[in-house]
Amino acid sequence: MRAQTEKKAPLSFFEIVDSLFIDHDLRNYSARVFSNYKVKRFRLVNDHFKMQYVPKNRYGLGVGIANSKILIDVAFNIKSGQQEVTKRFDAQGSLVLKNQHYFNGYLQLYKGFNTKNNYGDPSLFRRDIKSKTIGFNYLYTFSEIEFSYSLLKAGLSKTNKNVYITGGIGTFAVFDYFSADGSVLPENGLLYFNEKANIKRYNGRAVGLLTGLLSAFILPKNLIATCNIMPGIAVINENVILQEGNYRPSKPMLYKLDVSLALSYNVERYYINLMYDTGIYSTQLGGDNKYLFNLSMAKLAFGYKLKI
Repeated sequence: MRAQTEKKAPLSFFEIVDSLFIDHDLRNYSARVFSNYKVKRFRLVNDHFKMQYVPKNRYGLGVGIANSKILIDVAFNIKSGQQEVTKRFDAQGSLVLKNQHYFNGYLQLYKGFNTKNNYGDPSLFRRDIKSKTIGFNYLYTFSEIEFSYSLLKAGLSKTNKNVYITGGIGTFAVFDYFSADGSVLPENGLLYFNEKANIKRYNGRAVGLLTGLLSAFILPKNLIATCNIMPGIAVINENVILQEGNYRPSKPMLYKLDVSLALSYNVERYYINLMYDTGIYSTQLGGDNKYLFNLSMAKLAFGYKLKI
């Protein structure tokens, strides 16, 4: 007689949401208030000269909620009565699944940048320059994440070791775009850059490999310090629209480095976190021109645990 095996019914949408995002232990929940600094800036550089594009009103205040599975922070941008402001939407999030799967993602939409250079021209605010960046990182760790940067943010970091180090491998993807009504270079920019930097619109799509090193150090007085480093390399599909014509760079490689640093004070009912994250991306545009952008965030958060 042939043995029959019972098939398990697929999980429903609500069961999937519950397993991924819902923590049923109220002791793992906290409410948070925070101040932050967020910026997406980009640069065009050659062997001698550099143009920088930096948004304004980079500071914010916000509130959030965290548990062992997800952290949601909502910030309100501080404009301080400035006449020239960057219009922006900047969202980031992270998630740890089954102790060995680390995800984080981001979506950044900016309009309005200060243009700066190293050849002596005054800086200028350009309302017409836009930037869009969306992407994610996934890291599979070689050992279970006894201690994670995500749990540190949520005030739930616990480990029996004074020094904790683990590594992992994974993947990342990013879409990046910037444009202007005319050239992103100033009027006399071609005196310092060649025609291939006379860019009206750029977009690039990249998928690549990521490695990571996660570390934590237990210090006296309920302090924990962490340092996470994740370098990556990707193949990128780029299209550069010039004032006259367009081209695709001949070296379709993107290099990146993510660094996260944090210091946390954590006691029974509350926690205080100070952290800094930055991601640096670099690719060759051709004609001795390089395109670099970085996504950076600093945050000071105070969290209150809802139950002990």
